[in-house]
Amino acid sequence: MTLPDLQQRLARAKYRAWHRGTREADYMIGGFFDARHQSWSEAELALFEELIDEDDVDIMAWALGTAEAPEKYAGPLIEALKKLDYVTI
Repeated sequence: MTLPDLQQRLARAKYRAWHRGTREADYMIGGFFDARHQSWSEAELALFEELIDEDDVDIMAWALGTAEAPEKYAGPLIEALKKLDYVTI
């Protein structure tokens, strides 16, 4: 079994970011991926991959500041998500 290369991981993350189940989550999480993924290191991509395993309502609450994000996500990832400057509707 071979490990997925970076391009495969990015493609999978993009799909998962844009196919969340609700239009609101798609725009928020998918838009965030599109706006930010180009500058991510492998570690940052790995953290995003973990984040998108979480429930949409939790991710959206962390982004909107209505709930505190778990410590493992606290920091640059959540701070960038909170800016909401990547949502273009």
